[in-house]
Amino acid sequence: MKLVRVALAVPLFQFFDYLLPEGLNPVVGGRVVVPFGTQKRVGIVVDFPTESEIDPQQLKEILSVLDEQNLFNEPVWQLIHWAANYYQAPLGEALFQALPVKLRQGESAVQNAQVFFHITELGEQALRENLLKRAKKQQEALQLLAMQPMEKGQNPFAASIWQNLKEKGYVVEKEQLAEIRPWQDIEQPIVNEQNKHRLNKEQALALGQILFHQGFAAWLIDGVTGSGKTEIYLQSIEETLKKGRQVLVLVPEIGLTPQTVQRFKARFNVEIDVLHSNLNDTQRLQAWQRAKSGQSAVVIGTRSALFTQFADLGLIVIDEEHDSSFKQQEGWRYHARDLAVVYAKQLDIPILLGSATPSLESLNNVKLGKYQHIILQKRAGNSTALQQFVIDLKHQRMQNGLSDALANKMQEHLQQGNQVLLFLNRRGFAPVLFCHECGWIAECLHCEKPYTYHQHQRVLRCHHCNSQKPIPMQCGHCGSTHLMTTGLGTEQLEETLKQRFPDYVVTRIDRDSTARKGKLEQHLQDIQQGKSQILIGTQMLAKGHHFPNVTLVGLMNVDNALFSLDFRAEERLAQLYVQVSGRAGRGEKHGQVVLQTHYPDHPLLRTLLKEGYGEFAQQALQLRQQMGLPPYSAQALFRAQSRHSEEAEQFLQHIAEQLQQQNVTGLQIYGPLPAPFSKKAGFYRWQLLLQHSSKAKLQQVLSQFKPHIPQKAHQVRWILDVDPLDLS
Repeated sequence: MKLVRVALAVPLFQFFDYLLPEGLNPVVGGRVVVPFGTQKRVGIVVDFPTESEIDPQQLKEILSVLDEQNLFNEPVWQLIHWAANYYQAPLGEALFQALPVKLRQGESAVQNAQVFFHITELGEQALRENLLKRAKKQQEALQLLAMQPMEKGQNPFAASIWQNLKEKGYVVEKEQLAEIRPWQDIEQPIVNEQNKHRLNKEQALALGQILFHQGFAAWLIDGVTGSGKTEIYLQSIEETLKKGRQVLVLVPEIGLTPQTVQRFKARFNVEIDVLHSNLNDTQRLQAWQRAKSGQSAVVIGTRSALFTQFADLGLIVIDEEHDSSFKQQEGWRYHARDLAVVYAKQLDIPILLGSATPSLESLNNVKLGKYQHIILQKRAGNSTALQQFVIDLKHQRMQNGLSDALANKMQEHLQQGNQVLLFLNRRGFAPVLFCHECGWIAECLHCEKPYTYHQHQRVLRCHHCNSQKPIPMQCGHCGSTHLMTTGLGTEQLEETLKQRFPDYVVTRIDRDSTARKGKLEQHLQDIQQGKSQILIGTQMLAKGHHFPNVTLVGLMNVDNALFSLDFRAEERLAQLYVQVSGRAGRGEKHGQVVLQTHYPDHPLLRTLLKEGYGEFAQQALQLRQQMGLPPYSAQALFRAQSRHSEEAEQFLQHIAEQLQQQNVTGLQIYGPLPAPFSKKAGFYRWQLLLQHSSKAKLQQVLSQFKPHIPQKAHQVRWILDVDPLDLS
């Protein structure tokens, strides 16, 4: 019997060998159903080896074949192999994560499939040798089938006849694709010319550079907020569509998708599909199928949409390329932006990376000559430059985080018929509930962190493990009923604003207020139509949205980020400030941004406000270089967790000792140390950080060392995060 090597969706760095029964014809990249322990699992064929390390007597047979063709086109197949190798991830996990959930579960990959019965070689042999002479109906069905396939359910024979023939191996079911209409078969023009905007000189020069260059190039479009980056995307996409090729657009947040789709559909008369986590599994599968078959021209999606397969991809666009949402934080931890650049290079197509606040990694790639740099310094259209104000909170009268100075500014803008956006990146009513008598704090027992008080839903919720409990009536320690909250969340700010500005509608947009399907779109529509005058937003509202009537933006509390131990915290704060500020003055009205802080003379704030993000970024890069931090070095982070703290620590200590014994020149090993969030969902968490000045050398160390790590450590779960962004 032949052998089949199969990858499974398990966190193990190995494949599994099976025997191939007669009559089954799997293909590399196709799915099969296999026995795995006491279960049946869907696997993906990766090879047909000539021999196995396992005794053939112990090998099991595959049970069925689900695909007659490779599910992965060659570029995506290569990309996933490269990515699994670079991010040190099991190939099986990576392959399955690249497929829609329905396909992982074994459902049909064929779009608009019609099922037909086909005769097999065994069936033809049975006819020649007259093996069915005692089963006349089966013989008759097989004779007709020998002339042409018959559609299941649309033929004169009972289902039991076909079942008997299938069990004998004389007949197989095959899915045939219904007729597919490529997106190019449209009767109207590709572009709605009336919705195009005239480019200014900066934009026209940038577009000319992009279109003149043939083949692969990574273009970093570094443009101030309102400089018209999206228009450059749209006109680049237009040229790609005119060549009959498809386009992939990646955005960091689901919240950006409705607005992006609306703008794209107003511009283009082509099939546009959306891929994000709010779609149900059937919708995701259908969008995936349409892109692969060439029915959709443009796919817009979040991180995982990178693995969508296309008939002919001609351009990739990544909006807000700096955003940390492009880094996967569960399962295998790939970075969609970095992988997209690798993918574009494989396909020899251009990729546009846009941001008003480019990541330090991307700016360093410009210095290294890996990216082409386009700088847009002028605001497009009639949008005007922002006025910036800093409110020193020392000696200010405050009401639940709102200073009198900011409240007065708000009153001015609201009386002029404008909208105001306040940014506070902390949802809930208050981050802490405590006892006034004894100081007891309501803590999540699983994480040993304070519960967040959610007044609207009347619950305490842990924002680390998502557990929740009813709000207690009395102290859990002394029994007092004098419970109080401290700290500020979006719910409390909403209440304060409703009391202070009773004549205006306040809308809060955070994960809690947009949890129900369609709620985010409804809120955004209300804002666009002017039904809401005061907007409260977390990070969901900080980027990409176009609100032409917002003329004042207030940042409520950014001081925590000024003193973080995370070396990336200042970069994130600078990006956040610019992104949030960019929501003001996007139309013809003047915009103002107000920053509340107790530290107005902090060097980061002085540089950012007086000299801008570009100067901040250059200073930050110099500091990173002096300290040998990324992007001037490479990092990998081992994370281990266990119900028992000492077990996670010992596991990482063992890894650290083994690595030290290898005496790798230049390899720095930090830890093991407790993670900044040292307990989550009942598990104690420890970390071990590796750093080397050479990315290639660190990869070599990881590749050689990985096979020696116990894949199933006793009571310890572990992961390896290459190029970590979050050290918590």
